[in-house]
Amino acid sequence: MKKLYRYLLPAFLILLVSVILFIPEKSSSEPWVQTSGPYGGYIHCFAIEGGNIYAGTQGGGIFLSADNGTSWNEVNSGLTNNNIYSLAVSGTDILAGTGEGVYISNDKGANWRLLDSELSNTIVLSLAVNGTSIFAGTGNGIFLSADGGTNWTSVNSGLTPVNINSLAISGNNIFAGTEDGGVILSTDNGESWSPVNSGLTNLQINSLAVSGRTIFAGTYGGGVFLTNNNGSSWEALNSGLTNKYINSLAVSGTDILAGTAGGVFLWEDDGTSWKGINSGLTNTYVYSLAAVGENIYAGTDGGGVFLSADGGTSWSPVNTGLTNIYVGALVMSGPKIFAGTNGAGAFLSENGGQSWKAVNSGLTNPYVFSLAMSGTNILAGTNGGGIFLSGDSGASWREVNIGLTNRYVYSLAASGTKIFAGTLGGGIFISADGGKSWSPANSGLTNLNVGSLAVNGENIFAGTFGDGVFVSANNGANWTPVNSGLTNSQIFSLAVSGTNIFAGTPGSGVFSWEAGGKSWNPANSGLKNKNVNSLAVSGTTIYAGTYGGGVFLSADSGKNWRELDSGLTNIDVYSLGISGKEIFAGTNSRGVWKRPAF
Repeated sequence: MKKLYRYLLPAFLILLVSVILFIPEKSSSEPWVQTSGPYGGYIHCFAIEGGNIYAGTQGGGIFLSADNGTSWNEVNSGLTNNNIYSLAVSGTDILAGTGEGVYISNDKGANWRLLDSELSNTIVLSLAVNGTSIFAGTGNGIFLSADGGTNWTSVNSGLTPVNINSLAISGNNIFAGTEDGGVILSTDNGESWSPVNSGLTNLQINSLAVSGRTIFAGTYGGGVFLTNNNGSSWEALNSGLTNKYINSLAVSGTDILAGTAGGVFLWEDDGTSWKGINSGLTNTYVYSLAAVGENIYAGTDGGGVFLSADGGTSWSPVNTGLTNIYVGALVMSGPKIFAGTNGAGAFLSENGGQSWKAVNSGLTNPYVFSLAMSGTNILAGTNGGGIFLSGDSGASWREVNIGLTNRYVYSLAASGTKIFAGTLGGGIFISADGGKSWSPANSGLTNLNVGSLAVNGENIFAGTFGDGVFVSANNGANWTPVNSGLTNSQIFSLAVSGTNIFAGTPGSGVFSWEAGGKSWNPANSGLKNKNVNSLAVSGTTIYAGTYGGGVFLSADSGKNWRELDSGLTNIDVYSLGISGKEIFAGTNSRGVWKRPAF
């Protein structure tokens, strides 16, 4: 029997090794998939054609709604530049001004093609259609196409080429709003231009709108002006306008609407002053406006689209499917995934990203830059609103800012019963009572711009914008710089793996500090993109999210890296989190993505 065992054992081991080798390793090419949210985005412009509403976004291309904003679908086939600055309708065609020229769709956005090489590398800030003529406002003046966009010519006679932020047409008159030259007028279809600025005390024109014979001009800092004589003279229309930074103007019937950095304002036809109409508008930085029938649409800075069906009396978000959202923070609590967005507040998914819901009751600042768990509580650090705390998985939030003298909270970390908050300009604050009150903890900290925090046993590490890394071994009472070997002092992220600490930098990749070590060491072998925004750790496996290069993976504590970007190429990754057997990536303008973890 022993002889038989001697022969069988090697055969069994060979078979076992063969089976193990045959088991497929999780492939680094296994694709990332976009989850269904969160919802929101940066809405630069609108266009309405029939029953379709088109929204042009920053970084996410174009979205289409055929049901008054109830749902949106991405329509980017053929569109190679996703920065959309302007939209216009020419007959049944849709025109899009992008960061690389003008695109046209002849099939309601299903497909796009780039028009004319002369504008192919030009940022097109504004578009207007006058019969068969199409005007494009760019950073180099105005271009005209008289054949549906096939050919373009520069039409800058009398015009020093400047940024043309807006275009409007009234009869045979074409008005152009410039960056710092006021309003210019052409009465001959663009052959010549002349300034028409009498009475216009602010020459930075962001927007133009036409209502009958009246032309309205929205300025950057000077409010709204109007002319009833084709620009021969202008008068200010600013009574009641508490924010004079006008991003957009729109006409609704006989009323005029202004989108500002402080919400939407309405001037009624028979009114004597503007009034703010912001009930329900949880993001009041309004980039764009559109009105059709009784509906008014407001495009915001990160918060997506809001709809008012009652003339602006009330607003509600209409963003389902609109995943043009910046997700700068992710935190996991069991099966729950929380996402902090830049403009749309906080979101929660309880099913691996299959669905998301906004959890913003009491969260009065929608710019959530950091998240952390402290026991069963979740804390949200915001850009200007300080810290909010939820004890019920985001169902409700309350402000917890006592003693927090700087409310630009870019990083959060919990260590036992203590919570640390890193701020932009105010250094580090500490709370020993679950966030009820805060005290500054900056002794020895020579840079007060703290963008990342990490806890490693008794040590707290702080990454700064400009002075590298600091460590505290006494709960923040004192800080000491630990920068030997660190060739980049801009620290965008920190993470702990066992007893090692890792730092992500812009341009220099990842550095590692081993336990008991005296200096940082570059950990970049195989890391093809060294612009590292975010880090996440699972055991000895480290993930690095980069600017423009997707995600990289190291399975040996940072010694070697390989790409993990199938499906996520050319996308900026600003946050990473691991939940169960999946890794999630928060991106710039593309929501949250996921794939199996290693």
